[in-house]
Amino acid sequence: MSQLKEKLQEKIQAHRPRITRLTKEFGSVVIDKVDIGQCIGGARDIRCLVTDISYLDPQEGIRFRGKTIPETFEALPKAAGSEYPTVESFWYFLLTGEVPTPDQVKAVEAEFKVRQQVPEYVYTALRALPRDSHPMVMLSVAIMTMQKESKFCGFYNSGKFNKMDAWEYVYEDASDIVARIPVVAAFIYNLKYRGDKQVAIDQNLDMGANFAHMIGQSDQYKDVARMYFILHSDHESGNVSAHTTHLVHSALSDPYYAYAAGLNGLAGPLHGLANQEVLGWIMDFQKKLNGAEPTKENVTKALWDTLNAGQVVPGYGHAVLRKTDPRYTAQREFCLKTPGLKEDPLFKLVAMIFETAPGVLTEHGKTKNPWPNVDAQSGVIQWYYGVKEWDFYTVLFGVGRALGCMANITWDRGLGYAIERPKSVTTDMLEKWAAEGGRKM
Repeated sequence: MSQLKEKLQEKIQAHRPRITRLTKEFGSVVIDKVDIGQCIGGARDIRCLVTDISYLDPQEGIRFRGKTIPETFEALPKAAGSEYPTVESFWYFLLTGEVPTPDQVKAVEAEFKVRQQVPEYVYTALRALPRDSHPMVMLSVAIMTMQKESKFCGFYNSGKFNKMDAWEYVYEDASDIVARIPVVAAFIYNLKYRGDKQVAIDQNLDMGANFAHMIGQSDQYKDVARMYFILHSDHESGNVSAHTTHLVHSALSDPYYAYAAGLNGLAGPLHGLANQEVLGWIMDFQKKLNGAEPTKENVTKALWDTLNAGQVVPGYGHAVLRKTDPRYTAQREFCLKTPGLKEDPLFKLVAMIFETAPGVLTEHGKTKNPWPNVDAQSGVIQWYYGVKEWDFYTVLFGVGRALGCMANITWDRGLGYAIERPKSVTTDMLEKWAAEGGRKM
């Protein structure tokens, strides 16, 4: 058993009694009242999911295992010659809640180098798809194709299935998926956009650096990959990709089935596809300025033109946050300290929109949160480094989101969470309770 797996076993065994006690002694304690609006409106703000991996605070933004984004970046061991931690160190942190030592990071990196070998039949399946297939289709197909490798599925079918041991096999599948998905993503990029000119894995590189290497990027992009995958890893359990993964896995579908489903949710325009749409809007915005340097005056006018035309300002607003998304801030800081990037015309426009849009949106008065979210910045960085294929951006998101989703379902099985099965009501019931002023208990 690897060091990380031993540590995770220790953590899970210590955590199980807490869940048992909450269920047996406090299961009837009411923690929230559900109203008709929440029932119809997508279960918004109903606190009925449990995860210790991350928490989204309306004011502080995402916390990974209790740490803010700056605290996370500061605490984790850094990649050699970099200000950013490796994805492997972050994976250890997400699973255990502990900051790994350099030796523990090396152990995970060594484990990933064994796990990252993708079966050749996966590449055969991807090459058999129409070349104009969306890259998210390709990524989902690749994950599903690997399902035959599932150790959890093998354990379930062995006749020796024990729910208290099931997490060990989920861990194996989850670790395989996390290690392989950047390699698969790089293959898809090269297949679609570089004439199928594939680049071999460099066994000396960490996960983020190896991804940059495999898509032919510069050394500077290694930090982009590390940062991007960590920032997009998790966002509580309620977002579509995380919740879908959890929901599907709650039926004991193996991690390959579960994450393929999560990726299909991520591909939606209201979720992971948003970064692509934001970049397109920014470029159209740039055209409206007719080559003029962005200023508060001309950007303000263009924003009002957008709103008065009945359109939204994409990349601004968030379902939970009520301040600037710290993931946006982290990417903005990367741009500001990167020579060349901070002078890039597209970034300068994004920076001026950031200075201007919150005031315009506040005055407009039709948004609860006038501040930028993660999508307002991410596409600009990719474009600057030459990754200009917009439809690939959600694949990058999917690589990062695998970290959070796989960590969460490993813990789901470790704690033996039940199949998710909310109770539905009819419209007649809602109308009856509305007329009566509420449901009579």
